[in-house]
Amino acid sequence: MKPKLFLRILFSYFAVILLVAVIVGFFFTEQVRRNETWKIEESLLNYARLTALLPLPEMADQIGHLEKVSEARVTVIDAGGHVLADSQVDAPRMEDHMNRPEVQEARIKGSGKAIRQSHTLQVDMLYVALALRDGESIRGYVRMARSLLEVEHAVDRMYGSLYRAIGFALVPALLLAFLYTWKISRPVLEMRDYTRAIRRGELPGTLLVDSADELGQVAEDINYLVTEYREKIRLAHEEKGKLESALASMVEGVVILDSRNRIESCNQAIEAILERPETEIREKTLLEAFLNADLQNALDRFRMERKPVLQEIRLGRKDPRVVDVSISAIKDLPDGVEKTMLVFHDVTRLKKLEQIRTDFVANVTHEIKTPLTAIIGFLQTLLDGALDDRETARKFLQTIATNAERLSRLVDDLLTLSSIELNETSLHLEPLSVDVLIRSILPMVNADAKAKNILLNVDLPEAFLNILADRDRAAQILMNVLHNAVKFTPAGGIVTVSGSEEEKGNFVIIQVVDTGIGIPPREIPRLGERFYRVDKARSRELGGTGLGLSIVKHLMAAHGGKMRIESTPGKGTIVSLFFSRAG
Repeated sequence: MKPKLFLRILFSYFAVILLVAVIVGFFFTEQVRRNETWKIEESLLNYARLTALLPLPEMADQIGHLEKVSEARVTVIDAGGHVLADSQVDAPRMEDHMNRPEVQEARIKGSGKAIRQSHTLQVDMLYVALALRDGESIRGYVRMARSLLEVEHAVDRMYGSLYRAIGFALVPALLLAFLYTWKISRPVLEMRDYTRAIRRGELPGTLLVDSADELGQVAEDINYLVTEYREKIRLAHEEKGKLESALASMVEGVVILDSRNRIESCNQAIEAILERPETEIREKTLLEAFLNADLQNALDRFRMERKPVLQEIRLGRKDPRVVDVSISAIKDLPDGVEKTMLVFHDVTRLKKLEQIRTDFVANVTHEIKTPLTAIIGFLQTLLDGALDDRETARKFLQTIATNAERLSRLVDDLLTLSSIELNETSLHLEPLSVDVLIRSILPMVNADAKAKNILLNVDLPEAFLNILADRDRAAQILMNVLHNAVKFTPAGGIVTVSGSEEEKGNFVIIQVVDTGIGIPPREIPRLGERFYRVDKARSRELGGTGLGLSIVKHLMAAHGGKMRIESTPGKGTIVSLFFSRAG
């Protein structure tokens, strides 16, 4: 038995050395990797800041020189995310870079970084991007990238030192294991026989170990623990495992408070709500962790009334979450131990959906009620005798017809918008001539334009590019935009339809420019919302449903394009429609 025990102890020592080496190596590896990565990042940022002093065209011209100086791949990107120049790849072949993580972070914070694997070199690359600003606006980005191989080289050197240290420690460790085995082998074997007897279900009585040192004390402790705590430990581990599994799998956030009303533990859902790890939340009060007075007041009410509390609370300021918080005491704890459990059920999405439904019903009800009231009122007047006056009856019937048409347009627009949002609208994309498309629409708005003495102009370059779009839906988009332009342009005004090609992209831009009343800048972001009107009274007077631009916005998105609106109050509005270029 002795040689076998010796080998086990020797292996244990050897395993401890390896474990320590692995732990030390792990932490040192991460520290070395972080330090080396930080040095590369700072170097790239410094070169990027120096490069940012150059104008964009000069950056593109000097791209090769910049790569030699910085020893990094250099990419110059404009404000829209299009690559102007790259030191290793032909820029026109490169895709849009606006969605790159480092560029997105630079757009928000001024600088950004990202680490990802190069498909070409099969190594990790560090990308650092810097926003080029002119005042408050961004004129572009400069991005630099460098391989992280030198980081791995530093880690390899650290591992070499670690292996040498293990080699020097192995010989004294083996000698120590031999001496230690000789001393403790006999009492250990006695303990082994005793515990084996217990495993067989026998009752061997008291463990007697002829040793006055710590091994003797261990033998006494074994006697006590076996008789008093074996069952309790088994039950405690079982209950703890059940509780931890239940908390980890819960969608609801759970917080446990100790008797001092400080956070003892929480689950992953709470970490997601607070966007902080548990280590930063533990041992804090609710007020310190959540910074919410309503939550603290709910806890105070629970402590005062000593009965469960359920309350709706808003968490956060920038993008608040609405949660239902349930506060109750944890029961069946040992005497003198008090703990409180808070369960957070996130109902933010439900509240938003409820508000959307409420707003939609209110808007639809209002839009339908207005023409219906007019129709019912004039019909009642006709039934009360106005039919005898033919001229008056004709005017009333004309008003009824106008409001009925308005109701019909509202229902048609609602059905169209619903079909688009539910993805029930199938698009038959085909190359379309912009000139032919526009000239097929003009006759439909020409009558309204002539009635107001508005001049309709078409200003397209010769042999203008084709767009890739659904013919009927493209016509509907242009019809809605042109109708709006004519509707909100005073008599004697001008509406111009023009076209151009995006300089660094695959879009053809159709612009509708009017000399109308214009739109205040603060209202422009809301254009495209259902039933939103800048001037509600004027829009209804002109027969609008409030859904035209919303339909345009959704149809443009379905085409893979977008709508952009620029306006100056009193001078006019420019609506730009970005269609994909055909071919």
